[in-house]
Formats: sequence, structure tokens, C-alpha cells
Amino acid sequence: MVWDVDGTLIPADLRWLRRAIAATYQLSESDVTFPEKKVHGYTDESIVVDTAVASGIAVSEAEAGVARFGTVMAGVMERGREELVRVQPPYPGVAESIAALHKLGFVQTVLTGNLRAAADVKIASLGLGSELDLDIGAYGSDARDRFQLPAVVARRYLEKYGVELAPKRTVVVGDAPNDIACARSAGWRAVVVAHRVSSEELAGYGPDAVLDSLEPGSVVSTIASLTSAG
Repeated sequence: MVWDVDGTLIPADLRWLRRAIAATYQLSESDVTFPEKKVHGYTDESIVVDTAVASGIAVSEAEAGVARFGTVMAGVMERGREELVRVQPPYPGVAESIAALHKLGFVQTVLTGNLRAAADVKIASLGLGSELDLDIGAYGSDARDRFQLPAVVARRYLEKYGVELAPKRTVVVGDAPNDIACARSAGWRAVVVAHRVSSEELAGYGPDAVLDSLEPGSVVSTIASLTSAG
């Protein structure tokens, strides 16, 4: 069971990336221009380079800044812990859904474009216990290409639990078309929640299920059905 973070567990908010990109490239925050596409469902490093270029930074300088970005982003997130709790509370049903799946024995982790340092702060804001096994998760700091991240989860799962991950019994829960495509690239199941894209539009990308919300009963029944069928 693999969760996306931004837009799935908590609302997406670009303020953290904006601040970190501005500091990395010595821009004012008002001059940071995100590209129209390639933001949601992509990794932070990919977004950083594209955004720097869109903001007027030369490609070579944009690439060079990636080495600084991780440290800058970690500082931005650490300083923003209290603000994040205020401005990005988890979507209704998140904690209850994760707890219910944990009680049923599902191993749960995350696959996110966030760098690990950013993901840790965001996940800590959910107030969970040990229901998410973050050691086997995959993060934007593991690879710039999100489509390489399922292999990271599979490798870490094998190393920790001693058995191979069964693709047809592995479910990604996300909120964007790229979450579906990423899951499909690994042969995994894909469930999306219509937090910021309509159910009708998401259904057009061929997920296994579309949820209107993370109502725990619906989440559990959907995941149980898919993994049983797998």
C-alpha cells in the first residue's frame, strides 16, 4: 500500500518550493515562475530545474543549483513546521484510513516527489504513529524521474521483509494522472482520490478506482477488493 503525499494526504501548497527555489537561486519569491505543467505528480528536483529556467535562470545554472537545493529545502521545511500544521491540515479521513488499513495488516509506505527531508516534515504533521513504514518509501531525493521510484520501494521492501513485492497486490493511492502512470509503469494497482481533479477526468486515465474522498470505509473496501483480486 503506497501513498502519495501532496494532494493525497495533505493539500498541495507550492509555498515551500517557492521559498526554497528563491533562496537557492537568489531570486525574490515574486520572481519564481512555476511552469504551467510538470508540477503536480513530479519530483522536487525536476520541478526545481524547470521552475528555475521558467524564472529566467540559465539551464546550466539551474542544474548546478540542484546540489544546493536539498539543504535549502530542508531548512525551509524545518522552519515551517508550525506553519505547515496550520495551512496544510490533512484531508478528512487520512489518519482513520491509514489506521484501519494498518489494523488489517497492510504494510503502508509513501512514494512522493518530495525530498525525504520535506516528506518527513509533512508526514509528521499528520500525527500518525508507526502506521507508515517510511524506511521502505521512495522520495524525490532517490531519483529525479518519478518513474524510477517504484523500483526503490520494491528493493527496500525486499531488503526489509525478505520477500518480493507482488505488483498486483501493491496499490498506489494518489490524486493526479502521473500517479496512475507511475503505478502502471511498475504493474501496480492505481487508486486516485478526486481532491483537485474531477472524478470524471481522473477516470479517463484508467485507474482501478476513483474515490471522491478518503472516507475510511470506502478506502478500506476498495483496497481490500483490489488486493484480494490480485
